[in-house]
Amino acid sequence: MSNGTQKLSIREKIGYGFGDTASNFYWQMFMNFLLFFYTDVFGISAAAAGTMFLVVRIWDTVNDPLMGLIADRTNTRWGKFRPWLIWGAIPMGIIGVLTFTTPNLAPGGKIIYAYITYTLIIMAYTVVNIPYSALMGVMTPNSLERTSLSSYRFVLAFVGAFIVQGATLPLVKFLGKGNQATGFQMTMVVYGIAAVALFVATFAMTRERVHPPKEQKTSFKNDLGDLAHNKPWIIMFFIGIFALTYNCIRSGAIVYYFKYYIGNEALTSAFMVSGTAAVIVGVMLTKTFSQLMGKRNLYILLMGLTTVLSALFYFIPKDQIVLVFIGHIVISFVLAPTAPLIWAMYADTADYSEWKWKRRATGLVFSAASFAQKMGYTIGGALAGWLLAYFGFKANVVQTEATQNGIRLLISVIPAVGSALAALTALFYTLDEPLMKKIEQELTERKKA
Repeated sequence: MSNGTQKLSIREKIGYGFGDTASNFYWQMFMNFLLFFYTDVFGISAAAAGTMFLVVRIWDTVNDPLMGLIADRTNTRWGKFRPWLIWGAIPMGIIGVLTFTTPNLAPGGKIIYAYITYTLIIMAYTVVNIPYSALMGVMTPNSLERTSLSSYRFVLAFVGAFIVQGATLPLVKFLGKGNQATGFQMTMVVYGIAAVALFVATFAMTRERVHPPKEQKTSFKNDLGDLAHNKPWIIMFFIGIFALTYNCIRSGAIVYYFKYYIGNEALTSAFMVSGTAAVIVGVMLTKTFSQLMGKRNLYILLMGLTTVLSALFYFIPKDQIVLVFIGHIVISFVLAPTAPLIWAMYADTADYSEWKWKRRATGLVFSAASFAQKMGYTIGGALAGWLLAYFGFKANVVQTEATQNGIRLLISVIPAVGSALAALTALFYTLDEPLMKKIEQELTERKKA
């Protein structure tokens, strides 16, 4: 099971977290600004962007598990997963810049360009992020220690989010000198350079310690069969879809909410940053809360509260800016621990698979988990684009009352459906703390035997 210590140093936990800081230079751009970039800067319709999000992700449904299978079969002196952080970082940086580049093309040509670059960036993101996520499952066999590691990861992930949300629009303005197209392109150059440096740091500061049983034979069929019978993982799969649908719809609506409903686009960055500051505080408390309640029970409680608070956000008047900010801060704080919890729970399902069938495919477990997250992002992104079109949205014009009301729904009631479904699904998750202690102990005894 393990040929290293169960405890991780703070240095190694921080080093691992740097990888998610890097990832969030891309993920947060996708979540918060890509739809807005396509409609208001690049120059395609909301409906076309929504359809593209859905179509391109069809390939991603194959791409993620394939990368997991490849990573599980990678054998180098640096491990299975760490080398991919080096191999994939520079290509992802280059493609990220191309994705946020506006070419001088006819409308049809722009759509083709968007499809190509968007496909390439999600592939590049997969090549780096699937092994990165799986790395958490092999750094330590201790379930509680993984919760701590996941907390460090997401504190630093949201530091990346904090930077992107707070700096993007000011950077676009400064680097573009009034030209938003140039501004977005050059901003991605800055983020790409920073991300490459951080991925290198993660590679250098982490180690892989948990390995498959020595007698395990590599088999695509058996790996997929184990996953299909892993009921806790299947539950987590659906939770991931619902949770990311919530995040994507709500995050993607923020820029539109301030530009077209509140009528003050300049408040967008401050709104995002205030929420992310609350998230960082909430993530830091994850281990404490999970020790009191257990990961499953805490997740159900927090997603239930998120549902109620998000729905209530709809009723805040547009002239009550302070209340708008307070509502967002409270929602962000409540939602914050769910991110590290969900990834720690995914790692537990990898242990469960090894305990149940004496086989371990960490890369596949985390790639399929990432696929669920991306499927939620896909559904959320497509729905956001389609619903904007349905509500009558037209870029860079004064919106009708019906459209403004639709934007209010997109930041409140509509995403609350996703968080409600995530909470309800978590009721069926069975890997509680007593069972995980039993699994950890028995796997350790097998290793010694």
